[in-house]
Amino acid sequence: MDTADLLRAFSEAVQKRDGKAFARLFTEDAIYHDVFYGAFRGREKIAELVNDWFYRTAEDFRWHLHDPVSDGKTLYARYTFSYKSLLPEAQGRRVMFEGVGIYTLRDGQIAEYREVANAGPALLDLGFPPERVAKILSREGAALKARPEAKPHLG
Repeated sequence: MDTADLLRAFSEAVQKRDGKAFARLFTEDAIYHDVFYGAFRGREKIAELVNDWFYRTAEDFRWHLHDPVSDGKTLYARYTFSYKSLLPEAQGRRVMFEGVGIYTLRDGQIAEYREVANAGPALLDLGFPPERVAKILSREGAALKARPEAKPHLG
């Protein structure tokens, strides 16, 4: 599958709440690192992420991927992502994120997905109290510091 088709299938599966179609884009042993929910390993768990976790507290997803760049092993795509929140504190508001998806590719499928997201504005739109925002951002910081490429930047 070429890059454009892969990215189109990726976003369409989420928007249609089709976890099985989404999971088929990934290798059997793939891992999806979600900014909010953490790591999901394997196709069954990745399908569950879409069908259950994403739609548990949101609906009407829109995920648009822009300006993809790939060397065949790694794919980067900038994105805009939004949904209507079902959380009580959000009062039905649509929240939007901007970020970059980082896809590790193997044999035409996604072996690993992670993202760098500007979640701050969306967390405020959700109506989260400062302590909850701090907790989410702290988890993101810890995940960054745990990656091998961070080692030279740590004390």
